[in-house]
Amino acid sequence: MTDSHPGRPGRWALADSAIAAGFLVFTLLLFSGLWSDLGHGYLWNGGSDQNLWEWFFAVTAKSLLHLWNPLTSNLQDYPLGVNMMANTSMLGVSIPLTPVTLTFGPTVTWAVVLTGSLAGSATAWYWVFSRHLVRHRAAAAIGAGFCGFAPPMISHANAHPNFVAWFVLPFIALKVVKLAKGERPVRDGIHLGLLTAYQIFLGEEPLLIFALAFAVFAVCYLLQHRGDVRAMLRPLGIGLGVGAALAFVLVAFPLWWQFFGPQSYQALEHGPSGNDAAAMTRFATQSLAGDPTSAADVSINRTEENAFFGWPLIVLMVVVTIWLWREAVARSLAITMFLMAWLSLGATLVLAHHDTGVPGPWKLLADLPLFESVLESRFAMGAVLAVGALLALATDRVFAAPVPLPGAWPLPVRLLWIGAVVAVLLPVAPTELIVKERPPTPAFLADGTWRIYVGPGGTVVPVPLAGSGESEPLHWQVDAGLEYAMPEGYFVGPSGPGDKRGRYGAAQRPTSSLLDVVRQTGMAVTVTEAQHQQALDDLRYWRADVLIVVPREHDDTFRTTVDQLVRKPGQFVDGVWMWDVRTITP
Repeated sequence: MTDSHPGRPGRWALADSAIAAGFLVFTLLLFSGLWSDLGHGYLWNGGSDQNLWEWFFAVTAKSLLHLWNPLTSNLQDYPLGVNMMANTSMLGVSIPLTPVTLTFGPTVTWAVVLTGSLAGSATAWYWVFSRHLVRHRAAAAIGAGFCGFAPPMISHANAHPNFVAWFVLPFIALKVVKLAKGERPVRDGIHLGLLTAYQIFLGEEPLLIFALAFAVFAVCYLLQHRGDVRAMLRPLGIGLGVGAALAFVLVAFPLWWQFFGPQSYQALEHGPSGNDAAAMTRFATQSLAGDPTSAADVSINRTEENAFFGWPLIVLMVVVTIWLWREAVARSLAITMFLMAWLSLGATLVLAHHDTGVPGPWKLLADLPLFESVLESRFAMGAVLAVGALLALATDRVFAAPVPLPGAWPLPVRLLWIGAVVAVLLPVAPTELIVKERPPTPAFLADGTWRIYVGPGGTVVPVPLAGSGESEPLHWQVDAGLEYAMPEGYFVGPSGPGDKRGRYGAAQRPTSSLLDVVRQTGMAVTVTEAQHQQALDDLRYWRADVLIVVPREHDDTFRTTVDQLVRKPGQFVDGVWMWDVRTITP
């Protein structure tokens, strides 16, 4: 735990601005495809999630505009609604960026949040490293650059802005260190409380991962400085108490709403989701040395490539650990790196799909509150921070090496080290994120034709209904100005009225499940009288006024099935097949 030093940079200078600008320019290049086509661009490897996040941003903006409660919305899963606080709606950015969303649309907000989060995270780590860890800006920039643009960060940048928004976390760590040093515990406690509360509105899961990594580091460091612990207790007690009290005041009601409010849930179980150990040495899909097939073989999907450090970096970290082992900070970082990586492997060690049966520390945490909802593979992101800090420390030690005496052979140590770092990091360097054009919103929705058929309190039912694999209806709803509600949807909520287990999407009605069978098989079903009557019950429950089928894959089978379900043929109106069901669902 180090602090500012006369040899380190002081106030923000031109060189710092140049480094921060470099991070921003690099981030803009990564997202250049998105920025160049904000009207139609879609981050392809993100699956359904860009539509979801744009929906979050748009709904929050509309709620603020109309002075509605931003912690809930009934625009999805009508009539039950969605608990926005229990979802990753990132109120910490969606609320302050409401003017941007209302003026330019949620896609611009999406691009701003992703770009600002990546560049901001790298810049934040640079500030903390350069002022409190190392003396040379170049060393801090290398470490911070890895923290900001490591393979897991780029993987999540396709779909999860909450997992790339780490720009507050470095300052939380810094405030805890300052408290331990006894520097104005009340003031620093207030700052810590504010930062923690804000981070909760950015992302709770990254906060949990970071807190665990920092706790491991702190324990390792303090065990080597036992004599200093007694002096730290009083300022830490004061500061942490003040911070906890302030954070509680700020977040108590939103957290109550999240865990106990309408449509809340208690846990979201994913099943075993640890990293395959082989993922540690392979290269991510969107890295210079990446092989999509090799990466997909040992990852959940393109947005969850949570390791992929590459074997050269693993070798370098072993060398750096041995080299700097005598330094307390480096030793603590190395232990943190190892434990967080091991934790991310899950309950047992799996190597290239082979379960070795070797137990991991995740078994100790898997069933604890909060941890039970986390994908354990994501704990490798805690190792990312330790790797970045070790890179900064090692580079700083090389740059601090004595200059050769006159007449001695001038071995270019710095140049050799930088060359080695470039050779190691270049294979995991990120490539531009893939952007493709998404289908346009049907005119029936975008141009407002739906208003002819939907009365107050009525809903539009897309067929198939929106869900985790069918998020386009969210985009259509946003393009229609969020002026109609729809049943079910893509979000996280309870498994049923009396079942608080979390699940992706709504607890499906029988008719929705039937339409899912059509989507999965591509074949129409022969509807029975009982299924027809059930459809009428479900349409009444959803308060449906109109059903729509958009011309695309399997649209003929959906049309045939819906014709049977409602016992009337659909009409083709402004680019969609439409069934007005107001007369049969009074």
